[in-house]
Amino acid sequence: MKSLFTFVFLLAVSVTFAANPQLQIGDRAKHTDVKMECVSGKSVSLADLKGENGLVMIFSCNTCPFVIAWEDRYNELYNWAKEHGVGFALLNSNYQKRNDDDSLEAMKKHAAEKGYQFPYLVDDESLIANAVGGQTTPHVFLFDKDFKLVYKGLIDDNYKSASDVKQAYLKDAIKSLAGGEKIAVAETKPMGCSIKRKVN
Repeated sequence: MKSLFTFVFLLAVSVTFAANPQLQIGDRAKHTDVKMECVSGKSVSLADLKGENGLVMIFSCNTCPFVIAWEDRYNELYNWAKEHGVGFALLNSNYQKRNDDDSLEAMKKHAAEKGYQFPYLVDDESLIANAVGGQTTPHVFLFDKDFKLVYKGLIDDNYKSASDVKQAYLKDAIKSLAGGEKIAVAETKPMGCSIKRKVN
């Protein structure tokens, strides 16, 4: 019975990602002009938030243990991106939990409690997550000034301890992007909770 459940689960995951293939390095982002509701009360698009050198977009949520472990680094990452002319957006695509842990009100409360300094947006009906193939919370996508994907994957190599990070993938990618250099590690395998998306 357990093996049957595992098979059905893996099949469901496979179907989900087959229907929503991941954006590949060099591909251009979609729906960049779609307005999304922010915890600030404003509605903004990815295009509105892009900096002169690009945009970092992170799929996140309020309760995933991996997010909770990593999110104390979010403000630092936002400031790092800002210093390098890169915009920053945090997206909540958990459509299936929109009336519960990931409602807009819950997002507002979470952002206030954690002192978020950056836009935290509702990805309505998981539009953006499905368009780029976002898999987990957190899952990072870094775009250049033309909205071409230049990095995707992990924030860094140690969600348990910021002081023990040996490879700061996202920070390194942002620095290389801003400096016009080739990104040494352009893709890493994401780690976290599955996005509770709306499946198209």
